[in-house]
Amino acid sequence: MYADSFFSKEKYFTVVRVILMLLFSIYGLFEKTGVSVMILLLVLLYITVMSLKELTQEKNIRIILMGMAILFWIFLMIYGGSGFILMGVYLWFEFLYLLKARPALYLFAYSSLLANGVNDKISCLVMITLLIVLYMQHEYVVEPYKKQMYEDTVTQQDLKRDIQIKEYAARAALSQTLHDKLGHSINGSIYQLEASKVIMDNDPKKARDMIQAVIDQLRNGMDEIRAILRKERPEKKKMAILQLHELCADCNDKGVEAELETKGDTSVISDELWEVILDNAFEAVTNSMKYSKCKRIKINILVMNKMVKCSVSDDGIGCEKIEDGMGLSGMRKRVRNVGGIIDFEAQAGFEVNMLFPIKD
Repeated sequence: MYADSFFSKEKYFTVVRVILMLLFSIYGLFEKTGVSVMILLLVLLYITVMSLKELTQEKNIRIILMGMAILFWIFLMIYGGSGFILMGVYLWFEFLYLLKARPALYLFAYSSLLANGVNDKISCLVMITLLIVLYMQHEYVVEPYKKQMYEDTVTQQDLKRDIQIKEYAARAALSQTLHDKLGHSINGSIYQLEASKVIMDNDPKKARDMIQAVIDQLRNGMDEIRAILRKERPEKKKMAILQLHELCADCNDKGVEAELETKGDTSVISDELWEVILDNAFEAVTNSMKYSKCKRIKINILVMNKMVKCSVSDDGIGCEKIEDGMGLSGMRKRVRNVGGIIDFEAQAGFEVNMLFPIKD
């Protein structure tokens, strides 16, 4: 689901950790005067196994590689001194992150400051604190947020699939019903018309009677079809809300977070008002996507006692002066035609506010 590129935004945490590992390795080398070939080799081996760990998702292999890194770090501490203490702290955090340990265990890293030979305790304190903030933020803020986003996406996809399944089922049922009602009627009418054509010269009266019967049969068939379509046609409210959700989904697909929120009894909104709300919402969202450079769009529908309030807002750049073009003029006209009022705000983003009376 996520991009494969190592430097993609989903991999930022890996990139940051690798950079920190390299910085701690360099810090240890600079702390040590007279770096030997053995120390350089140990540092390279440490960096290599820790980098390999990032290239595999197998937990057991990662643990083995980290065990090797611990061995190299111990030799570094023996031959290189306490300047490499931060590399051990980094290993501690990596183990806690891999094992999904409790937050309190991260604080044990501060005990490394008590080790003999740690000269620059202030720098170590700052770096350990930075590590704690970085790991805990990712583990307990970023990861849960990504998990929730994934679950929301799955839920949204399930809802879309359910809607599509219901639509297909409704269409199939409607097709079958029309076939059953209309097919036999038309076939019978064709047979009667063919028969009336044959006897028209010899028995005009009977032919006229048969044609009239066909007319009556077709008229009854049309009445049945109208009744079926009235029964099968979904409510305007359900279709309107579905279209608004699809509009939000389309914005989300294009990288702009969009949501629909409804409060109150939306069943009291007439079909006429739904038409205006839909048309103006589509116009407002289209303008936001084209011109506002927004990251978020929200559609609110609030049903009050005798009024319906609908607003479409974004967090884009707004504008200093609102000028009515064809789009805004059309929105004003549609709202006024149903007795409502509309206004626009453009100070912080752009917002369209509409207020409609509920007619009894």
